[in-house]
Amino acid sequence: MMNVLLVDDEPWVLEGLRTMVNWKSHGFQVCGEALNGPDALKMIQELKPELVVTDINMPVLNGLELVEQSNKTLARPPKFVILSGYDNFNYALTAIRHKVAEYLLKPIDEEEIETILDQIGKRIREELAAEQSQSRVQFLFKNNLLNRLIQGEYNEALEQQAARSLDLERKMELRCVLVEAVPGCDDLRQRIQGYFAQERDRSFQDISGRVGVIVPEDNYRSAVLEEIVLRMHRDLSDSLSQPVIITLSDTLKGISSIRSLYLQTLEVGKSKRSQDKEGVFYYKYCKQPAGAVDVYKEKIKQLAEKVTADDAGKIRGPVDEILGSFASGLQEIEIAKAHIADLELTLCRKVADMNGEPDVLMKTMWEQHGSLSGISNYPALKSYVQDLCLEAASFLSRLTRQNENNTIFHVIQYVDREYKNKLQLQDLAKHFHMNATYLGQLFKRETGKPFNEYLNEKRIEEAKSLLKRTQIKISDVALQVGYPNTDYFISKFKSSTGMLPSAYKHAAENKPADH
Repeated sequence: MMNVLLVDDEPWVLEGLRTMVNWKSHGFQVCGEALNGPDALKMIQELKPELVVTDINMPVLNGLELVEQSNKTLARPPKFVILSGYDNFNYALTAIRHKVAEYLLKPIDEEEIETILDQIGKRIREELAAEQSQSRVQFLFKNNLLNRLIQGEYNEALEQQAARSLDLERKMELRCVLVEAVPGCDDLRQRIQGYFAQERDRSFQDISGRVGVIVPEDNYRSAVLEEIVLRMHRDLSDSLSQPVIITLSDTLKGISSIRSLYLQTLEVGKSKRSQDKEGVFYYKYCKQPAGAVDVYKEKIKQLAEKVTADDAGKIRGPVDEILGSFASGLQEIEIAKAHIADLELTLCRKVADMNGEPDVLMKTMWEQHGSLSGISNYPALKSYVQDLCLEAASFLSRLTRQNENNTIFHVIQYVDREYKNKLQLQDLAKHFHMNATYLGQLFKRETGKPFNEYLNEKRIEEAKSLLKRTQIKISDVALQVGYPNTDYFISKFKSSTGMLPSAYKHAAENKPADH
């Protein structure tokens, strides 16, 4: 039922309008009456009626001025029907200029106004349907954008698109709120958006039906955010009569942290669901033991290396070990699936790097197992990971054979594998029976960087990894990445990162864990 506000400075006219027309039969209900323009404007702002029927001649603020003020001050002004006791052409022109729906002369003809109500009602419903459709399209676009980020996809173009579409600054401090309620609660997203009016464009629904909101720290102080979340939990629990779990992440900086924020909110409730607990839970109080996620990431990295080395015979053992670690250390299978999604992404990138089609690999997995998101137990996940690794190893092996004639491809592979040893372009050229100058040109064309720059960046990236996840000395790090001279390594590291290796290691140790 749509709302209509009646406005006239003569009470008997208001009574006539209210009683003469069968409003309900035309889809309307009278939500209020006003005797003057200022009161009418206030009621329009508060009641937000779809239609206003107003007299044109009123003191202080006449009908046309009421239309003008409403159009100026409201994002969605109502439709207006103007009533006038004068057949004044100038009034009619002004009404048209202000996009008034209809201009009627008094005395009002009952049949005429009812016909107009049907027409306006139809127009309002059509406009509302169009707005809802557009709103749905916008939500789907932004929901897809956020899902790409939480699932681990990240590049410069995606970051720029997220900054524009979600109105986020690249270095903004962010938190994530994730709500898990009874399956099949179709309006959960709309309910949650009601608590975060400023963040409507930053809400999303993940593949398991949870609803999340990315919240800029500047918009809500911690105490305010936690108060909102507690109230939301209380309201949802009362209305749904079902357990509701709400989790809050720590604060991290930048669009690139959105996946980590999301993983924190998944992780924080891992034991709560298995214990049939419900409530509001904070990552800062429930985080895993320090280094746990790094251990899982390292295991995934080692498994990916075995796959890319075409070492199919040594895949099943590491898969058993990794899934066993997940099962014993993570009661929430969604966390394990998030790590396996990282493995998928790593393998797909490797396929793409070898000029293959990642979609072909993932289509094969879909046909055999369905989507990763649909897996609900560890035995099924283990089967999925084994087949993923074996299929990827076979796929990469075929691509390698196809690329056998691509010498530069083998050169890059050789550099990526042997970066720890002494490497010079002249020696590479001899090894691959090429002219050194020509090899240098090919190398830069393929990688976008000169050989020495590429080699140094490779070594520095590996050094950063060692500094973050091990306790070995700086001099040993230098040796392990191909710099026998520690001072030279330190110089190169600072030139690349702007920090000394010791400072970088200290910063990494004091940075919140990347979950």
